Amino acid sequence: MSQGYAVELYFDPALENQVLKAWNVLARRQISTQLMEIESRPHLTLFSSPFIEPTKLESIIKNFASKQEPLPLSFSAIGTFSSDKNVLFLAPAPTLSLLQFQSQLCDAMRKEGIEIGDEYKADSWIPYCSVAEEVPKTRMAEAFCVLRDLKLPVNGYAMDIGLVEFSPVREHFSFMLGNTMEA
Repeated sequence: MSQGYAVELYFDPALENQVLKAWNVLARRQISTQLMEIESRPHLTLFSSPFIEPTKLESIIKNFASKQEPLPLSFSAIGTFSSDKNVLFLAPAPTLSLLQFQSQLCDAMRKEGIEIGDEYKADSWIPYCSVAEEVPKTRMAEAFCVLRDLKLPVNGYAMDIGLVEFSPVREHFSFMLGNTMEA
């Protein structure tokens, strides 16, 4: 049964491979394999909701993506949230272009009657790319050390935007930024 839906921003192949490298090192050390197990793909979550009509969102996202250009990203920090899920993430520099991109997407969805939760509103959205979930508390320090070896910042571009259902992750559609063709 579906736990929800997420609109995700995907990276160029080189940046995606840098994130996958972190996933693989953490998996080899048996620290976390959760993201691989649910068949996720490196991404930034722009919006998430337990209930959404994918067909309603498809035209909104396709139209939005066609008006955007690839977005430069620079992952410059490692972080975690104070929650029970023990998530580790790479945080991109919160540039004005990234924050506006997410805000404009939510505005486009709101105009079509889609409710935007508080955590995705412009003044509270936190951009991050998960690299490990459900890390045992006793292994958090080790996981941080592994991620520090990535030699940040890691730079690249956001190239595609898509809708997934989770978990496991199943992509409904994705579109290249600045292009009206499907990815």
